[in-house]
Amino acid sequence: MRSISPGVVSAWSRGLMLGVLVALVSASASMATPAANVLTPAQRHVADELVSIFENSSPTIRYDYIEDLHDGCGLTAGRAGFCSATGDMLETVEAYAQRRPDNGLVAYLPVLRRRAASGSASTDGLGRRFVAAWRAASRDMAFRAAQDDVVDELYFEPAAERAAAIGLRTPLAVAIFYDTAIEHGTAQDADGLPALVARTRRRARGLPAAPHITERRWLMTFLAVRRADLLAPHNRARRVDWPDSVGRVDALAHLLRAGHADLEPPLAVDPWGDNVFTLTR
Repeated sequence: MRSISPGVVSAWSRGLMLGVLVALVSASASMATPAANVLTPAQRHVADELVSIFENSSPTIRYDYIEDLHDGCGLTAGRAGFCSATGDMLETVEAYAQRRPDNGLVAYLPVLRRRAASGSASTDGLGRRFVAAWRAASRDMAFRAAQDDVVDELYFEPAAERAAAIGLRTPLAVAIFYDTAIEHGTAQDADGLPALVARTRRRARGLPAAPHITERRWLMTFLAVRRADLLAPHNRARRVDWPDSVGRVDALAHLLRAGHADLEPPLAVDPWGDNVFTLTR
């Protein structure tokens, strides 16, 4: 089901993400709950597998994945759908260059910088040789570590901090916010994670830290808000492909209804209605 491109996000949602991380974290520092900020290695592994299923239809992390989905994001690649038009692909290659200055992707940094600066979906200069270089680099543990670090910095850590700030405590809650950050981004736009939280707060009449709101009820409302946004995103460019990705929200809602708040395997996930992925230890 990767052809439906469920994991892509726009330059509108993902651009300039580092500039908003301070805003996301500063409000949460005094309220952070360790249980929400840190998953056990086993729980984090499950959360990563869920994202991988939604992004690449495989619980195995696809560091080697790269494709032009013709969706306005340029090339989409790696474990989190890094995009050449939105800047996170650039950050990944730069992080790799710090570890391996002579790696095969360094030559493409000027092109990636131009694409990220302009938000251009053009793949000129990022043709077959770049694709081959990405796939070759994916066999290098240093490149995999670079992808992991960018995911942590741009997506997982901001999502976990936001979850803690509003009173979410369970591992599944963190996983839900993590997946939302991957797809919607954490920037201050109408489709980003902060906007979805704000709309959920209004609809639920509060945050899960409030005594009259259970975490389960708040998260179900959040997933409904996110689903509605995927069906009719404010960024019109995403109206082509985002509606096809509502299965990832439905799969998360199923886990929530089934009581898998601790992310304890086995877990059965069927986001697209044609293939059940069973996560085990």
